Amino acid sequence: MAEKATVTARDDAIAGKATRIDLFSLRTPAMRIFHLTWLAFFVCFFAWFACAPLMPLMKREFALSAEQIANINIAAVAITIVVRLLIGPLCDRYGPRRVYCALLALGAVPVLGAAFAHSYESFLICRLGIGAVGASFVITQYHTSVSFAPNVVGTANATTAGWGNAGAGAAQMFVPLLLAGLIALDVDASHAWRATLLLPGLAMLLMAGLYWRFTTDTPRGNWPVGGSRGNARGADGRGPLRRGGEGWRSFVAACANYRVWMLFVTYGACFGVEVFMHNVAALYFVEHYRLSLTAAGIVAGSFGLLALFARALGGLLSDRLAARRGLGIRATLLFALIAGEGLGLLGFAHAPGVAAAVVAMLVFGLFTHMACGATYALVPFIDRKALGGVAGIVGAGGNVGAVAAGFLMKGIGELGQTLSVLGLFVLAAAVCALAVRFSAEHAAREAALRDEVLALGAGH
Repeated sequence: MAEKATVTARDDAIAGKATRIDLFSLRTPAMRIFHLTWLAFFVCFFAWFACAPLMPLMKREFALSAEQIANINIAAVAITIVVRLLIGPLCDRYGPRRVYCALLALGAVPVLGAAFAHSYESFLICRLGIGAVGASFVITQYHTSVSFAPNVVGTANATTAGWGNAGAGAAQMFVPLLLAGLIALDVDASHAWRATLLLPGLAMLLMAGLYWRFTTDTPRGNWPVGGSRGNARGADGRGPLRRGGEGWRSFVAACANYRVWMLFVTYGACFGVEVFMHNVAALYFVEHYRLSLTAAGIVAGSFGLLALFARALGGLLSDRLAARRGLGIRATLLFALIAGEGLGLLGFAHAPGVAAAVVAMLVFGLFTHMACGATYALVPFIDRKALGGVAGIVGAGGNVGAVAAGFLMKGIGELGQTLSVLGLFVLAAAVCALAVRFSAEHAAREAALRDEVLALGAGH
């Protein structure tokens, strides 16, 4: 019995996992997980950033100062750091299905609450609570990591993350349009923006029900609620189904791995900048280039919608290069992408006009999203036995970067100058990617697992 309950590295890597992505299929458990993870992530990110394009209206209604706006932006991402650190081990312990449904249902409360805020203080509290929704990213990456084999896991992670991340861009574009439609129907602006915020909150509750009904913890079935690890079998009846990991042990193991902290920094440099841009882009184009709220929302939204393909491209490129040149090339690619992001950000900060600014934003946005995808194409290979801890810590790094950028803007006081300094920090952070190195034994083990996956795929 003890031998049957033992989970080997091979089991964690390939047992029951999908070896290919059948994009237009919902027939297999893995593909249902794939599509519902990105859809849940999309809904969560839409809710997380729905307030951002409404900030010019909120600034007037609540008479917000520059410092208060900075505090709101910091609150929107600060709590996510803590929740992302917790959510990975919770996935290890209880399974991603239960954790995702709980986050969707509980996260809807502050989203709906923001629609009824009537002061800076009440809105700040709601914005802080909404920030917890950003932890959805970690569950998405965890769920696809335990569902897809090493030969496609980078692409699966990057694609689900990218399509889900597009929720932020969709919010930047769709929220102002919905607001304009309500105002055109003679709804007062003060009531219109509140009604707009009801949509994402209700969508989260609906998504929680769909996720519970149509997903499983792994392609082989759900982890048991109680009992010892490995005491249940998968839906296919083949072999022991892994219980919810070691919980906090995975977190401790991840903390002891230096590679995790290098990726913590690099993810802060790419996803942290992405989140910061989502929160300030519309306001920047309104105040710096005098665009209308709708036009600024469309421009800012284009940055987020790059995630529809750019994140997936980063993960796909990482998988393809690793197939030819081994595990180490994933880190080298990440360095190149973050360096490109830093240079593009400097170009955006010094753009001479609105047209140049839009082009520069799209260029540096492309590198930013690809770097995010390349980061989580690397995460599953850091420590398979501590996947939840690794995913949570690296994910939290993204929000630390966003919070740091918020404090930087608060200290400097001028957004253009803040972006310039931020570009230099991104260039410095790129070096951390080069520090992620693997032993020859580690790389050989991963190469052997990949070869076994390909052989299994050929057999089918």
